[in-house]
Amino acid sequence: MKRIFLFVFLIVLTILAGCSDPKIDASSDESMKTSVEKVRKSLPASKQKEFDEAMQVLAFSQIDMKDIFTQGATEAGNLEVKVRQSLDGKTGEQIIAEAERIRIERKERERQQALEEIRELEAKRINSEKAREELKKFQVIRSRFYLREHQFMGKQPIIELTVNNGTRHAVSRAYFEGTLASPNRSVPWHKDTFNYRISGGLEPGEKATWNLAPNMFSDWAKVDVPKDAVFTVTVEQLDGPDGKAIYSAREFSESDRERLDELKKQYDVKQGI
Repeated sequence: MKRIFLFVFLIVLTILAGCSDPKIDASSDESMKTSVEKVRKSLPASKQKEFDEAMQVLAFSQIDMKDIFTQGATEAGNLEVKVRQSLDGKTGEQIIAEAERIRIERKERERQQALEEIRELEAKRINSEKAREELKKFQVIRSRFYLREHQFMGKQPIIELTVNNGTRHAVSRAYFEGTLASPNRSVPWHKDTFNYRISGGLEPGEKATWNLAPNMFSDWAKVDVPKDAVFTVTVEQLDGPDGKAIYSAREFSESDRERLDELKKQYDVKQGI
């Protein structure tokens, strides 16, 4: 009787083994090639493409470009071992499930990195806005732009500025953005930055008038200014006596703004985080 039960048990094990899904054997190149094809064919046709993509995901998940560049051929050999280990002994469904887990983890890492970048950009934006409010205290009372005929070298661009330092700090250099535009025109004739190192600095409460001469070969000299054009100037940055920025609105650039908007839209972030 015991032999009959043992015989039946062995038959059941044989049947179960025969019904089990084939697995990848990564012990050699030949066995891996054969077993991968066998595993692929064991899947429904509708899942075979998903299996192919999952195989790529698992293989690429083992790649560390930093290690490849630093260790070269040694890491290439290690990579092959890692890929084999990630595939060995897995069925088709297990390969697909593992690839999906990797995708989910990768998306979550990307999301966390994006949220951290959003936080950094938001901080830069807030600091830039605070700085811009302080920069308003360094007033541009009068601004004028014109081209002056030079005896030997053509037209010399001239920027005339009258400013008042309403900040609490002495200023050694001021950075500006100038815009030449006509009323009722959406596109300015010219827009560019310039700066001026103030000889002796400008103490709090002091005023000054400067005649600045941009390079004659710069874009300022190429502007064909119509008579109705208005020259407006905004202060972008102020340096203190030590040459370091006191206030700067340049920390948060237009490309930063575009990047922030793109990330917030992509990850559905409505407000700052």
